Amino acid sequence: MTNSMEIRTRFAPSPTGYLHIGGARTALYNYLFAKKHGGKFVLRVEDTDRERSTDEAVQAILDGMKWLNLNWDEGPFFQTKRYGLYNEVIDKLISENKAYPCFCTAEELDVKRKQAQQDKIKYTYDRTCHKLSAEERQAKVDAGMKSVIRFFSSDDETITLKDLIKGDVMVESKELDDLIIRRTDGNPTYNLTVVIDDATMKISHVIRGDDHLNNTFRQIQLYQALGYKLPEFAHLPLILGPDKKRLSKRHGATSVMAYRDMGYLPHSLNNYLVRLGWSYKDQELFTEQEMIDCFGLEGCSKAAGIFNPEKMDWMNGHYIRESDPKDLVPLVKEILENDGIQNCDDAVLFDAVSISVEKVKTLKEMADFVKLFFTNIEPDPEAVKKTLKENTLPILKRVHEELTAAAAVDHDTVHDIFEKVMKEFDTKLGKVANPVRVALSGQKISPGAYDLIRIFGKEESLKRIQRHL
Repeated sequence: MTNSMEIRTRFAPSPTGYLHIGGARTALYNYLFAKKHGGKFVLRVEDTDRERSTDEAVQAILDGMKWLNLNWDEGPFFQTKRYGLYNEVIDKLISENKAYPCFCTAEELDVKRKQAQQDKIKYTYDRTCHKLSAEERQAKVDAGMKSVIRFFSSDDETITLKDLIKGDVMVESKELDDLIIRRTDGNPTYNLTVVIDDATMKISHVIRGDDHLNNTFRQIQLYQALGYKLPEFAHLPLILGPDKKRLSKRHGATSVMAYRDMGYLPHSLNNYLVRLGWSYKDQELFTEQEMIDCFGLEGCSKAAGIFNPEKMDWMNGHYIRESDPKDLVPLVKEILENDGIQNCDDAVLFDAVSISVEKVKTLKEMADFVKLFFTNIEPDPEAVKKTLKENTLPILKRVHEELTAAAAVDHDTVHDIFEKVMKEFDTKLGKVANPVRVALSGQKISPGAYDLIRIFGKEESLKRIQRHL
């Protein structure tokens, strides 16, 4: 890499679904690489598959990118707006005898494909239509026959890919078929459009998943035929689930926005993803600037990354604890509102969030933990049965009496009340505080008795204890 080279990377999703974890990692690596080298990060939407591409999927991708703070410098560019350019290039290839129309029907090709299977040989198109004379081609056009356009692949070269992660990978060109570059409906195909776009957008580094590796050899041929300068290529190993199979819905939510809804922080997800196939010494936690400063393709693994939900939860819990509670309040409030709990008092919510940061791994867990302050939750019968027994009722009654007489319900006052009751009943703190906690919350797991009394206030605390008495 020379100092004079302008670094330009791109993320080019197909809008046929949501932004998934694998796509988000690819976008992140491209973003970090561009930022580290003072370059540009381009967003391009590859929407030529008109049957499967949707506006909703486009919006889901943009929303996911924005939520992860992967802000692009140029774009989004849409391939469907660039058909004029693609067709100009196709016409040029045809005029230079580097591409040709193919009139073979799907049925005819299927017969040849099945014959190759029977003969146990690899099927490649036999170039029937390449052998047609100009007159024969024109006759087929005049007869109204539809055609695709195929790129003529040379048969006598070794194509070498100098991959920045995998090293040198070679393929013999005779192994490659004559690629269809325009369908019968007039739509250009992926391998052509991606080459034209990357070249005209001056992309210097193509960083993508290694499921694109086989396409790259065809694309190198197109670069050469069009006289374009080759970018640098880096193919990232795929992400596998804990069962070592390709990551899919069976491993849980794979949509980036689903992780937002589950209560993960965007930086936490970025930090987890950056380590899912890349390492820097033994460091696990990175600020955004540290990710930019430290990231490099030389640190990328050749082996697949294994998705580990427990590690992601640990990392998210760390960043929740590191956050200022006031920054978490609006995020938790949104989750509560989506659960139908409206008009949460921000001051109470701040207190509730502050006492729960050490106890949860996600914001969804936090919302579940604090919702008892804002709505009536049915007591857990098992928690009540286990804790609020006949021998605990006298303890609850004394706490209720002392709390009624108290002028305040701050931590020191509640501590003094609990100490007094402990001595009266000759028991330990847990035998006093835990029944009070369950009486107030009705739950197996909840904030502690001190915090519950303080946040509920005297009147509500007395009412809840009285309910069990």
